[in-house]
Amino acid sequence: MKATIRLDTEHHVGEIDRRIFGGFLEHLGRCVYEGVYDPGNPLSDSNGFRADVLDALRRLHMPCIRYPGGNFVSNYDWRDGVGPPSGRPSRPDFAWKSTEPNTFGIDEFILWCRELGTEPMVAVNQGTLGPREASELVEYCNLAGGTYWSDRRRENGASEPHGVKLWCLGNEMDGPWQAGHVPAAQYATGAQQTARLMRGLDPSIELVLAGSSGRQMGTYLEWDRTVLEYCWDDVDYISAHRYSRNLDGDSAWFLAEGVEIDRILEDYAGLLAYVRGVKRSDKHIYVAFDEWNVWYKNMERDGAWGVAPHLLEEVYNLEDALVCAQYLSAFVRRADLVKIACIAQIVNVIAPILTRPDGLLIQSTYHPFRLFSEHAVGRSLLPVVEAPSYVAGARGDVPVLDVSASHDVESGRASVFIVNRSLTDDVEIDLRFADAAIESVLGVDVLTGNDPKARNTWDRPEAVRPVAGAATVIDGSVRLVAPSLGLTVLRIALERR
Repeated sequence: MKATIRLDTEHHVGEIDRRIFGGFLEHLGRCVYEGVYDPGNPLSDSNGFRADVLDALRRLHMPCIRYPGGNFVSNYDWRDGVGPPSGRPSRPDFAWKSTEPNTFGIDEFILWCRELGTEPMVAVNQGTLGPREASELVEYCNLAGGTYWSDRRRENGASEPHGVKLWCLGNEMDGPWQAGHVPAAQYATGAQQTARLMRGLDPSIELVLAGSSGRQMGTYLEWDRTVLEYCWDDVDYISAHRYSRNLDGDSAWFLAEGVEIDRILEDYAGLLAYVRGVKRSDKHIYVAFDEWNVWYKNMERDGAWGVAPHLLEEVYNLEDALVCAQYLSAFVRRADLVKIACIAQIVNVIAPILTRPDGLLIQSTYHPFRLFSEHAVGRSLLPVVEAPSYVAGARGDVPVLDVSASHDVESGRASVFIVNRSLTDDVEIDLRFADAAIESVLGVDVLTGNDPKARNTWDRPEAVRPVAGAATVIDGSVRLVAPSLGLTVLRIALERR
């Protein structure tokens, strides 16, 4: 197979917001306890934070972490998780049938974020609590002092405000499974009241409205339209969620998942343009794709009322990693629309990292995330791709290549991210810039293999990992081969104009 990729540094959709490489930390299973927080473990630091987990997450360069949920947040009272740990109550968790000891709360989360070098993205309970409790959390986190809750924060050891700027108005409130689920109009009323109280205390914060929890919902987009029309002037983003599944074991079909992701982004772009027109507004609202991942193998959601039960500990393989790469490529290509995205989650629970008391395991999905977050810098270029198609099961004919690209004007470096969806055929690629000369190839990283089900294990922790690839500059073009069932990341230097 042969293909061409044509790029132009002036043909772009704007700057890539680094927050598309965000993560998600929920009180679910072993994500918090035995994941990021494990006091008494020899691998933990003086704050009880797993140092090896912090080191692994730092390599992912996550600019923001969403917390504390997820379904968990809709029956969570943040006040249970502050103050002396010995006085914090244990509570039953409605969402995951677990027991929450509340030894890790908002103060511990903020401290952990500071150690990681990331910014907090905090969700408020829009299910069983309301505007007052949400605004009190803003008071606790962001006011300097002199009020009840800001002084409580100071008494709890944080003399300076936490300065949380990014907030979610609940989670998946369209879902009947959600604690406090209500119809769209009722959620919109409460969300607007909450937004106005929160902004009344800190006008600088950014707010994410809860959108549809997936395309499978019967209210998909209609929910979003209703809440957007009501809350347009009070929010900055609307959330989108998707979990990809290969329930039938059809790898060819599954590897075309990027087509579906692109469709969802097209849906939201059209909806936002429609509501903006209806409102006759000059304001833009963007998408926060704040839950995304592959999830279908481990569906255990009942914690039997234990503390940190083993739930949703998905084991990821090569094809899962290539689907994750297509999520990231879609977010890069739609840098004009997607400003925030959070892989769900970061440790143990449907995560790129698994822990046990004596160490951690890097899963296959870790690698595309690291490559994108490290190299997708600057402007999002719009690639023109001419490539063959392949038959992707029920999805029909789908382009064999999924491509995104970035260009950092300051350094003159460009990166191209290529997923070859074919299970059998390599693709010979001729890549050229229309308006810039290619100075050199800085490097090629390739994540590939012969078996789509190949995975890392504790005994074989590097069975799926990137290796160095090759590319050459010939007559002003870069020539390379994108292997089948693979992600290729090409890094090149362009001559300065």
